[in-house]
Amino acid sequence: MTAIEDLVCPERYPLASKYDPAWLLGLDMGPNPLWMLEDLARDLELKPGMRVLDLGSGKGATSVFLASEYGAQVVAADWWIAPEEAAAVFAEAGVADRVTAVRAEAHALPFGKEYFDAIVSIDAFEYFGTADSYLPYLLRFLRPGGQVGMATPAMSREVRELGAIPEHIEKLFGWEAMAWHTPEWWRFQWEITKLVDVTCARLQEHGWQDWLAWERACAEYRPEKLAEYLARIDVLTVDGGELLSFALLAARKR
Repeated sequence: MTAIEDLVCPERYPLASKYDPAWLLGLDMGPNPLWMLEDLARDLELKPGMRVLDLGSGKGATSVFLASEYGAQVVAADWWIAPEEAAAVFAEAGVADRVTAVRAEAHALPFGKEYFDAIVSIDAFEYFGTADSYLPYLLRFLRPGGQVGMATPAMSREVRELGAIPEHIEKLFGWEAMAWHTPEWWRFQWEITKLVDVTCARLQEHGWQDWLAWERACAEYRPEKLAEYLARIDVLTVDGGELLSFALLAARKR
């Protein structure tokens, strides 16, 4: 099998495996978002007709997945991707009637109070959600009893505990790794607000392996960027799954 074909993994991710890996790679803005979303969704209760905010939706793969697999009415909010670009993806996928693309900055969201039944963020929360005040702000837009879930790059130990960003990670990712917190850090960060009940805080079981598989597939799909992907593959190989993974968090608003 090729590295791209390895992205079809029905034994672990049956829903995500229905999607063409080349389609997903063409929307690349980070390691396999559908695998993370399908894994996270096991700790959420997503039902048809729910209003779901896909925060940091990128080029739209996760929004397509939320609409197609869970029947959600999705608002795809991203700061970097033009709504017209995302809307074209939704139209091609046949979910334009269930997904609305919005350009929005995560700290200035243009939505009504308690508008959403669920808020989901895949591989984006590390960029805007680490501040002590962010979760309380975000919860303004979630109804009481609503769910919030996110998947974010993580390490199995805190940088402060290690005393420094490990050399093999720092040389490629630099200070960004300061935001790659453990699930325990995130659990405390959310629970201390007394605004939510955390229902899941875990490292993704196959997070490191999935990340490596994604980078290998990207290297095969975009050979013109081979050096970029080989650099990430090198970091992941050196790490060997000791530190690098993804954290999955889910909670319900009180």
